[in-house]
Amino acid sequence: MKALRFDGSDLALKDVPYRPSGTEAKVRVLRSGICNTDLEIVRGYAGFRGTLGHEFVGVVEESPEDPSFVGKRVVGEINVGCNKCPLCRKGDPRHCPDRTVLGIVGRDGCHAEFVSLPVRNLVEVPDAITDEAAVFTEPLAAAYGITERAPIEPGMKVAVVGDGKLGILCAWSLARRAHHLYLVGKHQSKLNTARTNEVEGILLEEAGKMARSFDVVIEASGSGSGLSTALDLLKPLGRLVLKSTIHGEVKWEPWRVVVDELTVIGSRCGRFAPALELLRTGAVDPRPLISEELRLEDGVEAFKSAARPGVMKVLLTTESGAR
Repeated sequence: MKALRFDGSDLALKDVPYRPSGTEAKVRVLRSGICNTDLEIVRGYAGFRGTLGHEFVGVVEESPEDPSFVGKRVVGEINVGCNKCPLCRKGDPRHCPDRTVLGIVGRDGCHAEFVSLPVRNLVEVPDAITDEAAVFTEPLAAAYGITERAPIEPGMKVAVVGDGKLGILCAWSLARRAHHLYLVGKHQSKLNTARTNEVEGILLEEAGKMARSFDVVIEASGSGSGLSTALDLLKPLGRLVLKSTIHGEVKWEPWRVVVDELTVIGSRCGRFAPALELLRTGAVDPRPLISEELRLEDGVEAFKSAARPGVMKVLLTTESGAR
């Protein structure tokens, strides 16, 4: 099969054997999405080697564990746990100490013609959801997963800092839970894309007018300056949700957390079922975030495109997924 492989220094399309892991399901990939994590991996983050990619929609071709999955269109939870530890036995492998992570830690990813996952990681996609929307299930689940760690209650004033893909998905998925949600960013065009009846965009230079007025602020910019902005916006006793991974050292003032008695919360992956329901009902339509769609064979160029300023989501399409 064709696969987009990273060897630690070079990214290239390779012809490689398909090697299923034990009795895992074989999924034919229709579409996969290039994520900022993919871009960071080719810059050296996480030390990963192998096939990249963790956002996909595909069709099950083989399923020794559960033949009823054959022919189903699915998406896949990216954390594969040991299925033995207390966390896995409770049905949540996201922090299993021995987990592998699709295309990130110890497991080949989905920028390929086929991907292998246990059936327990697969979730069927409702017919009402298009492939182009379904491929956003993983990042939308991560965005909505904030509600597991920091419940958004009616009447709360909420802000999201960062107008990239992650920030916009956070805003869209949480807007109906908040009294009114504000998205803070640097790019008017992106704020315009994100704007809905429930989401209002604010340019960064205007955000100071709303200092110390939010109950919950979500930092999704991926920058140290975004963290400072988030702290500026929070009320005393507010909650700061760290959604993006900021690499390297960050200068900040921890005394502000102490003096204002803020709660700092980390949030990583989310559950797929709530994300699919948001897509099925049309509460969130992520397709306006698609900047470009290229063939898997053009994957190296697609990565270059995805890294350009202003580009949002770039999708890869296999031959079987092309129309």
